[in-house]
Amino acid sequence: MTQCVILATYLILFNAALVFPTPLNELLDSSAFNALMASEQETVTEVRFKTSTPALLPRHSYTRELVANALQDLDISFLVETLYIYHKPSGASFPTWTEAERSALFNQCLALSRLAGLEYYSESRKRMRTFYETSFVIDSPETKRPLPDPVYDSPPASVLLYARQKDLTFGDNIYCYEYHARSDALLFTQENLTTLSLVLIPAVGKNRLRSVVAVFDASADLLIYVLSAAKAASFPGLNERVGESFSNRADALLRWFVNQADQAFGR
Repeated sequence: MTQCVILATYLILFNAALVFPTPLNELLDSSAFNALMASEQETVTEVRFKTSTPALLPRHSYTRELVANALQDLDISFLVETLYIYHKPSGASFPTWTEAERSALFNQCLALSRLAGLEYYSESRKRMRTFYETSFVIDSPETKRPLPDPVYDSPPASVLLYARQKDLTFGDNIYCYEYHARSDALLFTQENLTTLSLVLIPAVGKNRLRSVVAVFDASADLLIYVLSAAKAASFPGLNERVGESFSNRADALLRWFVNQADQAFGR
């Protein structure tokens, strides 16, 4: 009898420890879910001005905490959000990602050097344009010595990186990236540590651009959520121009992530 009780207790604890993916319709509120399901590209993007209230934010407590921290004390000029469904390849683990898959995806997200050469659609030029001409991890914002992309056997709970990225629109800048690994999600934040300038005009002051990217395990799919918000300089038309630019840049970042995910899952 005692052995049966011990076995039953063990099974309860074991099952409680298992982490199962959250279905898409539970990760999202009904309006965001319906919009995503209705999209032929399985992508939904919202660009909003003068608001600090996200419209597409998933129902995930840790993500909501990161977003709240990112938007805190930010007098927002614009806010860009994107949702995207990434279908895992047929050979991926089901119903949840394995530790090997999670680790591979985490390392792909750390590969900031692979952002170099990424292109986005320029609204002003009406053509594709290089996003980052160069991108690499550095040891600190002061010395700026290049480092290789880090690689981990298993994702740590958090990782702090600094990166130097030359943007053909906003110049050569330093960013802080912070990565967070959870059993059901991988997340990272980005913040500019230098002023982003547009044709010699200071467009976004230092620490005034903040982004959050969250990747959720959703059984046969990944749900990707991207948020960027900034306080832009007060020049006529600048908010709209910068907001549209960051919307297209979010699309480019999403394409970059899809390529990284393909490599992580061996597609």
